[in-house]
Amino acid sequence: MKFNIRGENLEVTNAIQNYVEKKIGKLEKYFDDTITSEVHVNLSVYNGEQRIEVTIPMQDLLLRAEEHHADLYAAIDLVIDKLERQIRKYKTKINRKFRQQGAPKYVFAQMEREIFNQDRAYEEDEDDFEIVRTKSFDLKPMASEEAILQMDMLGHTFFVFTNAETGDTNVVYRRNDGRYGLIEPS
Repeated sequence: MKFNIRGENLEVTNAIQNYVEKKIGKLEKYFDDTITSEVHVNLSVYNGEQRIEVTIPMQDLLLRAEEHHADLYAAIDLVIDKLERQIRKYKTKINRKFRQQGAPKYVFAQMEREIFNQDRAYEEDEDDFEIVRTKSFDLKPMASEEAILQMDMLGHTFFVFTNAETGDTNVVYRRNDGRYGLIEPS
């Protein structure tokens, strides 16, 4: 693995860098091949709170997690735990599903483009809204279950996709009760 470790409002010392590399290196045990992509790690401090964001793009999969904590080393441990849960959950679920259906090559390709494109965010400013970032991506036809998998993998609360059955643009979202909803045009 190659590491790209950046710090915002924080100096990345050798001790921090070694700790991050050691912890993330343990994730290789979950894969048959060694991870050859570059691991992006962003460390930051805002208002005394340590934040770590880890992105690992791979050929057919994108792992991404972020965590906040008062202690940087604890935040690193928490983000590694989150990535391990994510790997175990999706490796089992995806392997089972695609063994039954056959694995289309494009299922995770959209996710890689999304994570590196800019996010869309809205910032409220008294009486009007200002668009501060724009996000664009290709909509690939997929089933709603696949869209939920990608949404969960990205850690988002909603995901826009083209429904493979109807050809319409749909949105899946996570409800407050933890279940999922589907928005489709009438």
